[in-house]
Amino acid sequence: MSEQKTIPPRSGIDFSNPSPAFDPVTQLQLFDGIIGKRFVAFLIDAVIISLLWFLAVFAVAVLGIVTLGLAWLLFGAIFPIVGLGYNALTIGGPNSATIGQRLMGLEWRTWFGGKVSPLIAAFHALLFWFSLVVFCPILLWCLFDPQKRCLHDIFAGVVAMNRR
Repeated sequence: MSEQKTIPPRSGIDFSNPSPAFDPVTQLQLFDGIIGKRFVAFLIDAVIISLLWFLAVFAVAVLGIVTLGLAWLLFGAIFPIVGLGYNALTIGGPNSATIGQRLMGLEWRTWFGGKVSPLIAAFHALLFWFSLVVFCPILLWCLFDPQKRCLHDIFAGVVAMNRR
């Protein structure tokens, strides 16, 4: 009879398990009330981003008058630049949270426990806005995840938690 060969174990990171750095069972306080806090922080940040958009539109409009209309070509780029830039500079910054998230006592870390880079923060925001516009029920994934992460959090490799 022939022998059965065993497949050697995979090396690398197992993405099917929750973050190894933040265990939702032993560190329950890190994820207590996260969903509600994230929602309120989103509302605060939406107001801030709207104000930044208004200021940017006003600046481009004034600059368009000075440049005889040439700067008005920037109107289409204002919205993504302001939104992604806000997230990249705040979540990817030293506080690891937007202004709304800081007010709610939240911070972001990478899946393995490190700080989030500005590029990952912008990518995370892009995934969030895409999931919000295209398929909003994706955001309900956090109701079933032990770390209360949405799918865009998992894809970006980040974890939202209460500030330690």
